[in-house]
Amino acid sequence: MSEIERLIKEKCPNGVEFKKLEDCCSILDSKRKPVSKGVRENGEYPYYGANGIQDYINDYIFDGEYVLVGEDGSVQTVNGTPVVNWAVGKIWVNNHAHIIEEVEGVSLRYLYHYLQIVDVKDLIHGNIPKLNQGDFRNIKIAIPPFEIQEEIVRILDKFGELEAELEAELEARKSQYEFWRGKLLFNPNYPVYKMEDICIINQGLQIPINQRKKEPGENRYFYITVQFLKNEGENYYIENPSESVICKKDDILVTRTGSTGKIVYGVEGCFHNNFFKVTPTIELNKRYLYHVLNSTQMFNEMLRVASGGTVPDLPHKKFYKLEIGLPEIDEQNRIVNILDKFDALVNDITVGLPAEIELRRKQYEYYRNKLLSFEELSVSE
Repeated sequence: MSEIERLIKEKCPNGVEFKKLEDCCSILDSKRKPVSKGVRENGEYPYYGANGIQDYINDYIFDGEYVLVGEDGSVQTVNGTPVVNWAVGKIWVNNHAHIIEEVEGVSLRYLYHYLQIVDVKDLIHGNIPKLNQGDFRNIKIAIPPFEIQEEIVRILDKFGELEAELEAELEARKSQYEFWRGKLLFNPNYPVYKMEDICIINQGLQIPINQRKKEPGENRYFYITVQFLKNEGENYYIENPSESVICKKDDILVTRTGSTGKIVYGVEGCFHNNFFKVTPTIELNKRYLYHVLNSTQMFNEMLRVASGGTVPDLPHKKFYKLEIGLPEIDEQNRIVNILDKFDALVNDITVGLPAEIELRRKQYEYYRNKLLSFEELSVSE
């Protein structure tokens, strides 16, 4: 029998009391103050909104440990649970996030974990989604004896510590990747070529809404758009597109407008006219070209030469004039082998650190849901 099972059997074998959130904490919403972006002065103190830190400013209104819950705007996760953040120290909170602090008998850290399993889908209303004061205060919370709360927090925080360690390692590996990518790809001894010397580009097509299909099917191709790149909007499919706008898995797409300079690779479909497809005309390793185009140095260069305006645009002519260093094919292959290993380690969600972090998150969610599922104590008891 685990320690948590022993405690539950000993202290609350018949269930636990459920209380309104307002009876489990101190709600400090009346002390919040919004500060418009135009008058914020840069500083060291986090400025929190509905979904976390929005900025850093030169003053604070809270100092301690707090749980923040989104009130309006981005207030709901894909699972229908509230957006919850843990905040420590000197902070400023605007009026888009509820803020609570601990009261005697209820662990604030326990509330932080518990609020992440509460289903608030039916509590969110309005054109701008909002979790209003009344609904927020009346959220029901299972409150076991304090000793059980502490044991649950100890277990769940351990998962958080493991994830934080992995996140820190991932950041370190990303820095290494960035360093070696720059060193290997931008060697001044490489022969320099203009893009027009080594490739051709095709621009995609803008397909009218009424010609886009919502379901896949025979002779239908996934429609690659900037919204897909941003993980926004619906997925669409295009029937029998022309060959020039079909993208295979090893093709490289470059966004020319909307998110200028971003790269899509490894996706099959047909592509919107916000993209160029880059096709080599000489012998070279496509993955080498991908790594060059996906580098920070090349991204900055594409932004620099893009046409100005609210939405930067990368014209064909300027893209063709971009220069890259190109070593012999054997050296390209060696560099690709090194960078692909780094890329998998820091970006691939099926292997490496991202996969490990995702596994830890799933373990945390599993045990959180299991540990926080209590039977409600009957009123008669």
